[in-house]
Amino acid sequence: MKKATKLAVALAVSLVLPPGVAMADQGPPIYLPQTAPFGKPLPQWTAEWWQFMLSIPTAVNPLADETGDSCMLGQRGEVWFLAGNFGGTAAPTTRACSIPEGKALFFPVLNVVDVNTTTQTASELRTETAPCLDAATQLTVEVDGQSLPRLFDKNRVRSAVFEIALPTDNLFGLDAGIYSPAIDDGYYVMLKPLPVGKHQLHIVGASAGCDLFGRAFSTEVTYNVTIVPVNLQ
Repeated sequence: MKKATKLAVALAVSLVLPPGVAMADQGPPIYLPQTAPFGKPLPQWTAEWWQFMLSIPTAVNPLADETGDSCMLGQRGEVWFLAGNFGGTAAPTTRACSIPEGKALFFPVLNVVDVNTTTQTASELRTETAPCLDAATQLTVEVDGQSLPRLFDKNRVRSAVFEIALPTDNLFGLDAGIYSPAIDDGYYVMLKPLPVGKHQLHIVGASAGCDLFGRAFSTEVTYNVTIVPVNLQ
């Protein structure tokens, strides 16, 4: 039995333009897909995003979080991962989250993961997932009300091939263990760290559907973010 899932996130912010960060048509500064933020290309970051999300039990998983209570769980380093939701819910997800200053924010707008649980190769998994993203109909990211333009043109990322370690009580309902290969295809954004203070991030993604899911799917998440000052002296 093979499992796959999809998610997207909504965000909004304002930030400072550093070296290696592009001003995307005057939108909020982001790391472009062809760059390697913090020494890693975005295909590696997308793999690590899934490895992080899928390693957390369902009861406290950020993807199933309706309030933001799990947004700080397991976070560390220079990049914080923000979760989407599973889409198709009656109402968008709204979360409140406190984040230390100086952290880049990495999140999907619309994405699909496919994990081998039989004998599939990474190439076969990519063939399954690609039509789901080819059928994307809406990609919207607003950062403090400012829209990020040209997401269809610039922000599709196909992950490196990776493995996942699923705990008991995992999102897929599979036996705990190591599964490989796994791949992701999606539209992602990595934002430069936000200034201290309050911000609102709003992300919407939608697809007309694909054979893997047999239906259209969409997702919408809003983050009310508080960037907290940090004293390291």
